[in-house]
Amino acid sequence: MKTLEEIRKQFAQDSNAVKTVEQVQELRVRYVGRKSGALNEILRSLKSLSEEEKHSVGASANVLRKEIEQKLDELQKTMNGEAQQGVIEDLTLPGVAPQVGHLHPLTLVTNELMDIFASMGFMIYEGPELENDFYNFESLNFADDHPARDIQDTFVIKTPITRKEKRTFGSKNPWLMRAHTSNMQVRIMEQFQPPLRCVVPGRVFRNEATDASHEHTFYQLEGFVVDKNITIGHAMWTLKEILRQIFKKDVRIRLRPGFFPFVEPGYELDCSCLICNGIGCPTCKRSGWVELVPCGMIHPKVFEAAGYAHGAYTGFAFGLGLSRLTMMKYGIKDIRMFTSNDRLAFLEQF
Repeated sequence: MKTLEEIRKQFAQDSNAVKTVEQVQELRVRYVGRKSGALNEILRSLKSLSEEEKHSVGASANVLRKEIEQKLDELQKTMNGEAQQGVIEDLTLPGVAPQVGHLHPLTLVTNELMDIFASMGFMIYEGPELENDFYNFESLNFADDHPARDIQDTFVIKTPITRKEKRTFGSKNPWLMRAHTSNMQVRIMEQFQPPLRCVVPGRVFRNEATDASHEHTFYQLEGFVVDKNITIGHAMWTLKEILRQIFKKDVRIRLRPGFFPFVEPGYELDCSCLICNGIGCPTCKRSGWVELVPCGMIHPKVFEAAGYAHGAYTGFAFGLGLSRLTMMKYGIKDIRMFTSNDRLAFLEQF
């Protein structure tokens, strides 16, 4: 494999010999192409280097990439200019309007929610989609025999994975695709002391039987607040205010008891179905209500896993279904439309 300096010298020779637009494109593929580019071969070899060497070689490779791309862009403009010399176009012809892109409705709702939470003083975090059993289950008080740990319900990764973590894990801690963004609760608590207000939006994965309101890959937002003397009243006000701001109107909600290992007591917060106005439809399973925000008071076992002193703090947590919330906001009747093949026609509506 060539060194960076050898690549620089060879590129200088090759670029001086360029005569056509096609040759410029060939150089682009040869040196900075994603699959077989000479620079990408260098970057793929970084994993075998020490941390200091990775930093040095990676930085130098990025500098060289910019030099090569700048030179290729200059050559492209030069070649295009020569090819168009002598061509006279009809200046009276109408211009071609550029196609305007559309943000995905999930992105629109996520961005709007982030603005709302930021205005309320919440930190916004992201987290790994590839997770280990400790943060996804054990730290959240899931028993060893909990059904969610079964391979039938969770996408477990069988390929051996080595990744540096703050904690060490034994053979009983497999890697998996996270089943919820709650995997970040203890990770964040390990970094910060209360008071804490934080939300974590992201993609999650479950082995679901798909229907109008269930998908194996969907989007969720985990939120939690930790401080002294936090009560479920704080949670109810926060969630109702979030729904009021996102739907731009007051919505009917109801609270039902629900079991989740990482909260005690736990609740299901349902929103009146905005697709059918509570009459009943496939989205709400003919009930008139949509399960939208599982929530509750953070379980003492979660605080213990994060290293917080017993009884020092209380807090509430909630898991907001971004996919279902987006369906309610825009009247989307089937969750599978978010990832359907005819995505352009779908996005142009928003």
